[in-house]
Amino acid sequence: MSDETTTHEFQAETRKLLDIVINSLYTERDVFVRELISNAADALEKFRHESLTAGEVFDANAPLEINISLDEKEHLFTISDSGIGMNRAELAHNLGTIAHSGSNTFLSQLAEAAKKDVNLIGQFGVGFYSAFMAGKRVRVQSRSWDGGEGHEWASDGAGEFTISECPGLHRGTKIIVELKDDAHDYAQKWKIESIIKQYSAFVSFPIKLDGEIVNTVQAIWTKNKSEISDQEYNEFFKFTASGGDEPLYRLHFSADAPLAINALLFVPKENFEMFGFGRMEPGVNLYCQRVLIDQHSKNILPEWLRFLKGVVDSDDLPLNISRQALQDNALVNKIRKVVTKRFLKFLDEEAGRDEEQYLKFFSTFGYFLKEGATSDYEFQKELAKLMRFESSKGEAGKPVSLGDYLGRMQPDQDSIYYINGPSRAAVEAGPYVEMFKKKGIEILYTLEPIDDFVLNHLREFEGKKLVSADSANLDMPKTADETSEAPTEKLGEADTEKLIAWLKETLQDQVADVAVSKRLVDAPAMIVNPDGFMTGAMERVLAAGRQEKGLGLGAPGKKKLEINPKNALIQQLSALREKDADLAAEIARQIHDNAMIQAGLLIDPLAMVERNYKILQRAAGV
Repeated sequence: MSDETTTHEFQAETRKLLDIVINSLYTERDVFVRELISNAADALEKFRHESLTAGEVFDANAPLEINISLDEKEHLFTISDSGIGMNRAELAHNLGTIAHSGSNTFLSQLAEAAKKDVNLIGQFGVGFYSAFMAGKRVRVQSRSWDGGEGHEWASDGAGEFTISECPGLHRGTKIIVELKDDAHDYAQKWKIESIIKQYSAFVSFPIKLDGEIVNTVQAIWTKNKSEISDQEYNEFFKFTASGGDEPLYRLHFSADAPLAINALLFVPKENFEMFGFGRMEPGVNLYCQRVLIDQHSKNILPEWLRFLKGVVDSDDLPLNISRQALQDNALVNKIRKVVTKRFLKFLDEEAGRDEEQYLKFFSTFGYFLKEGATSDYEFQKELAKLMRFESSKGEAGKPVSLGDYLGRMQPDQDSIYYINGPSRAAVEAGPYVEMFKKKGIEILYTLEPIDDFVLNHLREFEGKKLVSADSANLDMPKTADETSEAPTEKLGEADTEKLIAWLKETLQDQVADVAVSKRLVDAPAMIVNPDGFMTGAMERVLAAGRQEKGLGLGAPGKKKLEINPKNALIQQLSALREKDADLAAEIARQIHDNAMIQAGLLIDPLAMVERNYKILQRAAGV
């Protein structure tokens, strides 16, 4: 082969590609560093595989590593590897032909069993051209592992390249990028170090920057769990989460079907959204064979799992030629489904193994799971098992699962009951639990406004309906625990009908209906929802949203008022309406407002206070 310098023209398609790469293919200029490192790692992996079956190899003692050197004075960025290298023909073919894939050709010749041992990414003939985004001139010096002479490829990316003999080279490839005037910062150590740590921290070969190894953290997610210590896991968590604490949970798993996935996920101990630091950004990074593809990926996990930290790595990701966009959304959705279901299964297993630890997790991150239950139908079944609520048959401060409730249900009970309130004490003092206590039926206390949205979206659990205790027409079963009711003096049927008609007229602007309650035991009245859908808690959430948007609190929709004819106040009200209609009307409105407060619904406090004073004045004889 001639040792003279020869000049070649890029193929027409390659010239078009160069223009696309330089001007529009990559969204960030920094990725040229990632691409050149990935190509260097490819070359090293190729050499390592070939050397296993070869006899003698050229430069056998050269360490398998990637070296980057910077020259701020001359504005040079240089990267070299001791990989398989290229001869003159390969330089012309690989770097002068569009999307020629040395890596792809190499892979296609391997047996299926060998593919698992060779981690190659990208196409050399495309990723290489990203160097022209930052370089006004690029030189490639390479010597093949077969020991032939070395050569230099050089071009300014304008349409031609030259190849000349370059004696004295070691095995591998060196790329020298003469930086453009607006790209001189790529000759600064801090800049390149930050890019390496962002994109290439887990490349499987040492990356030395001006002689110092930069990628010191191992890609432990690719290793067997039995080979990794707790300390290594904790150190990796601190690296990925930029935190100084240990994780609350960790999940490390691999899957071969339906996709090849390696995942290492961590649950931190703190939820900074609770502390008012704003909405979290996703904390899981997406890799393809150890090379970062999508940092803080919004695609690989549902948004309601944004509290997780860690990595998901898949060999099966089809990337476009910039490696910055995923081509197959269906495949990404499949990965998301696999990883999400595996994590939710892990939480269910942990809850069974150590309930106390799980409750600690749920008190910190349960809101995110509830968010998922209200917004992501695909995982509702798994999320329902993970919900925890306080219960009338559980200890204060120790929520129970829907499964726990199911195991304690009465024989003829076909529904799971719940009621919302600001606190356990407030719920237990209210009218809604009276009949449940009497019948010995368990009722869940949903103490957060979102809880009613969660249970309303779930609708059922293991075939049992989820029913709010403030629903109208609540049909409660007879139970063995139900005590026989002693005869109690109550308002006569005729007087009750007259009182209900009068209340409907008096409260016509406040209520949708008035009826006799079948579930009140001691309280005089209660508010129920006629539509059976919008619970008091849900209305409070919507009202708060209106207020936040500056729309005012808004009046709640008309509710149904149920009265208790056995209550002395209701009996006295029936008599009072005939003696003093004005005072009776004020008391009726006050009973309604009291019931609204117990239901957690909004009322006009000024009107209620003024009415209270009027009633007190009459009681005091003023």
